[in-house]
Parts: sequence; structure tokens; C-alpha cells
Amino acid sequence: MRQFADTPLFVSSERKSRRRGNNAAAYRQKRALNAYSCYNTDMAPKVVVGMSGGVDSSLAAALLKEQGYDVIGLFMRNWHETDDGGNCTADEDFYDVRRVCDKLGIPYFSVDFADEYYDRVFRQFLDEYAKGRTPNPDVLCNREIKFEPFVAQARKMGADLIATGHYCRIRRDGGKNRLLRAADENKDQTYFLNQVRGEQLDDVIFPIGDMLKPQVRELAEKFGLSTARKKDSTGICFIGERNFREFLSRYLPMKKGEIRSDKGELLGEHDGVFYYTLGQRRGLGIGGVDGADDGRWFVVGKDVTGNVLYVSQSESALYRSALECDAFNFISGEPDADEFDCMARIRHRQPLQKARAKRIGDGVRLEFERPQRAIAAGQYAVIYDGEECLGGGQIERADDSGNR
Repeated sequence: MRQFADTPLFVSSERKSRRRGNNAAAYRQKRALNAYSCYNTDMAPKVVVGMSGGVDSSLAAALLKEQGYDVIGLFMRNWHETDDGGNCTADEDFYDVRRVCDKLGIPYFSVDFADEYYDRVFRQFLDEYAKGRTPNPDVLCNREIKFEPFVAQARKMGADLIATGHYCRIRRDGGKNRLLRAADENKDQTYFLNQVRGEQLDDVIFPIGDMLKPQVRELAEKFGLSTARKKDSTGICFIGERNFREFLSRYLPMKKGEIRSDKGELLGEHDGVFYYTLGQRRGLGIGGVDGADDGRWFVVGKDVTGNVLYVSQSESALYRSALECDAFNFISGEPDADEFDCMARIRHRQPLQKARAKRIGDGVRLEFERPQRAIAAGQYAVIYDGEECLGGGQIERADDSGNR
């Protein structure tokens, strides 16, 4: 059994990849098209599996090894800080990767993308919060890290295919890669892949995309994987279990400011306008306001320049019927029509909503059949045609002029 220690850079494998010349892209596409077929070759196809230390990527590696592939585990380090207890969570995850790879008898490596992550993902995360918006770093991580330098590293390692533990599927259709929703709708991760380009998926496979989460854990136990019952990670990866406000205050200067009603009445004081999100109703510290009901207050707006937080007791103030994205990524290519009906969601796990998409320059305007609650600038609007994820764009603004 071969094992490799935690290495910052790739150590060349014993076997050189075949010379493919100018046909490299076509070769990889052929491999991907036959991802789950048995090859009648003298050498098993090499698959590099992105392993996070969780059960999903662990089972992906196990399934591919069982199917006869030459499997290599590759772990990414995207963040170097420790948690509040002084523990490096990346070390804990890599320990789980090592245990799984030892069990499966496959080699494993670690690669450090912390600099790339900071420049391409974390800086934009901070910039968005500084503008009073609500960013989604997981979307950027997929586009900028997992399907860019990570895939490039896997190819340097001679990978014929790259696999991850994402809950989604791919259909190869007429030379295009179509991203499909997972069989497990509750775990579907196509929302987070909405910014990936079709060509980035050329030689990528998702071995657990047709499985339900309980099946994944059950199979992982049958394989004897130590991660079978490991708790799923939640929240933003670089924050983990830490207090969000405390973490954000390290990077963005916070100062107290006014809380005002949507009618302009002064109601209280906030701790820092960046801390609050559209639709939030907890932690506002508003109570006993003269002339106001004793009901809940909702965040309905932020004035970052004036450092004012706006709230309302009317939840209806949060609903809008349309939104606009100034830029939009169509995964498998631009649609033929400038206007078309689709299904859409504005946050992960939101039930799909009926909408009409209208292309405006490089962007898209979405008009919903029913008004949507708390459409937050900085988040992503993602659209679907049946089971296919067509793509998505970052929300810039929302309005009420889109009633269909």
C-alpha cells in the first residue's frame, strides 16, 4: 500500500500519463462520457478525487476504487487560521482524509490554495460586506478554486478524470456539459455551482449525484469508512463555529449607528450596519417603542454611507416581484431566446419558483409569478429548466414592477 505524507506541492507519480498531443481535450471528453463504464485497457483510468475529510467525498473515492479506477485523493488547504480553541480544522479534516485513504489503499496528497483563496474569494467577501451586501463565498470558491487551480493541479497529476463529492449530476449532450440537479433535492448543490463554466466540467464526474444522503452514509459504513457518521460541515468554511460578528470585526471596522423605522423614526442603536442581513428579525434590541405594536421588527434596508439600519414591523415590506443581475453565467451556453419561462431560486434550498427570464445586455431580469421575500443584493439568482441548472448571476437590485 502506497501512502504519501502531507505535501504542499504535487510529488510526481510513478506512472507517466499518456502522450495525447493536440487531442488532450477530446481524450478527456471521451473519458468523461464513459465515466461509469468498464474500460478494456491495460491501464486503469486515473481519477483524482477532491477529498474534504467528509463522508461524501470519502464515498466518492470508495465507489471509484471499487469500480476499478486508479484513484488518488487530493486535499485542499484554503485557510490557515485556527479556531477559537487554537485548533487548525484543516489538520483535523486532513487526518480524516488520511484514515479513509489508508482504509481504501489509495495514495493521497495535500495542496495549499490559501493565497489563491484569500485573493479570489475572501477579498471579494469583504468587499461585498463593506458595500452592505450579502455575499456567498461558497459560490466563488467553486468557480475560483475547486474548478480552477484544483482541477489544474489534478491534471498535472495525470488525471483522466476529476471527481468530487458534490450532490449534482452531469449530462453530456452534443458536446456540451449540462449541470443537473441531484437525486437528493434536499442536498442538491447546483445552486453553489451556478458560476461554473461548461468547459470547466469537461472531465469532471460526481459519483454520488444519483444517491440520497442516507444511502451515502449507509454505503460508507459498509465500506468501513471512518467518516460514515461524521457531521456535515455547515456555514462559511473560514468562519466555522466562531462568532460571525467577532470574526467580521477583525477585517471591517464597525461603529454604532442609528436604527430607524421605514417611516424615518429613530428607534434605537445598532452595533454595526455590516452585521445585519435583509429580513433579519433577531438581535435588533428594539422594544417598547411609543406608538408601535409589540410585534416583531424586520431589517428592510441598510444605508452603509450614513450607517443607518432601517426596520419595519410590516413583513410585506420585504417582498419584491422582480430582480436584476448585471452579469449572468449560462453554464452550457447562451439560450436561443431573449425571454423564456424558467424555475428559479434566490437562496440554497429554497423551493423552486416560477419566473420569466428576460435578457438585458450581459445580464438577466427575473420576474416572479409570486413576490419573493428578502431578495438580497450580493446573493445569487439561479435558474433551471426542468432538472438542468442553466446558470446564475449575482443579484444587484430588486423591485416591484415585475408582476406577471
